[in-house]
Amino acid sequence: MSLLGQYNYWIFAILMTLGIYITMSRGNLVKKVVGLNIFQASVFLLYISAGKIWGGTAPIFSKGQDPIFSNPLPHVLILTAIVVGVATTAIGLALVVRIKEAYGTVEEDEVLVAEAAFEAELRQQAGGK
Repeated sequence: MSLLGQYNYWIFAILMTLGIYITMSRGNLVKKVVGLNIFQASVFLLYISAGKIWGGTAPIFSKGQDPIFSNPLPHVLILTAIVVGVATTAIGLALVVRIKEAYGTVEEDEVLVAEAAFEAELRQQAGGK
C-alpha cells in the first residue's frame, strides 16, 4: 500500500495530535473538552479503519460462495464508545458549567488561583479559632 492509500491513518494521526495539543495547550476548560472529543474521534477512526477489510462483505453465509467477511465487532464497539463519549462529554460540560458558577471563570489558571485563595482563607479561619 502506498502512503497516500493509507489516508485514513494519516487523518487519525493528525486528529490525535491536534486533540492532544488542544487539550494540553489551552487553559480554557471548554476547549479542553473539545480537544478530548477530537482525540476520541481519532481513536474511533483508528478502530474503524483497522476493522475494515476491502472487498469484505457482511458476515452472512450463503450457499455456493466463499466470500471474504468483514468483522463487525470493531464497528459495534465504536457505536458503544460513541454513546459513552457523548455521555462523558455531557458530564464534562456540566462540570465546566458548575465550575463557572462557583469560580466565575472557566480558565484553568484563574480557577487554581481562586482555589488557593479559598484554601488559604480556610486555613486562616481554622487557625484563628
